[in-house]
Amino acid sequence: MEILTIFLRTVLVYFVVFLMLRLMGKREIGKLSLFDLVISIMIAEIAVFVVEDSSKPLLDGLIPMGTLVLIQIFIAFIALKSRTLRLMFDGKPSVIISKGTIDREEMKKHRYNLDDLMLQLRQNKIMNVADVEFAVLEPSGKLSVVEKAVKESSADVETPKGVIRYEGLPLALIMDSKVQDDNLEKIGKTRFWLKNQLQLNGVRDFKEVFYCSIDHRGRIFLDRKR
Repeated sequence: MEILTIFLRTVLVYFVVFLMLRLMGKREIGKLSLFDLVISIMIAEIAVFVVEDSSKPLLDGLIPMGTLVLIQIFIAFIALKSRTLRLMFDGKPSVIISKGTIDREEMKKHRYNLDDLMLQLRQNKIMNVADVEFAVLEPSGKLSVVEKAVKESSADVETPKGVIRYEGLPLALIMDSKVQDDNLEKIGKTRFWLKNQLQLNGVRDFKEVFYCSIDHRGRIFLDRKR
């Protein structure tokens, strides 16, 4: 009998949660802001509590869940009228790359590292930071990318003398001011060669560089610390 009770409560709670999510609207289903995430987690926790403890009345769980949904709908309605409130609950976009330059301070503010940036650029089908004009980290955590209007093709780029033509994905040579020796080995180069390349770009020390990479055309992308 207890198993049947748990089964029926589970089915009921499932449809209740489904209905509540529908009431919250398609926006909350499509993406979760921090506020939406908190509401969703709390509803999920209460739903588990209702299902697991069959000795507790259903209303002990349904009333708090309904209250959370009403709060969410109320806040969403007010946010339609006030941009200040929207920014307070949803957050605002952050420009990570502006005019081809990585904003290190903005990344630090959001605890967003270079590996996160590279991952999300690849998800946007962009393999080289040098091809990015703007990159905006949305409140939902998604990275929106605008590519440069004119990208150099391999036929248009003449490989400078002494620069290797690496055939593959762009390789990071410096990340967070640290030289990636394993990647230098892949292209058959040394730290001495890398330092010479940096000096050609007016950089005297590795510590002055936030990020540096080389693409399959031997083109070096350099982002200095500011």
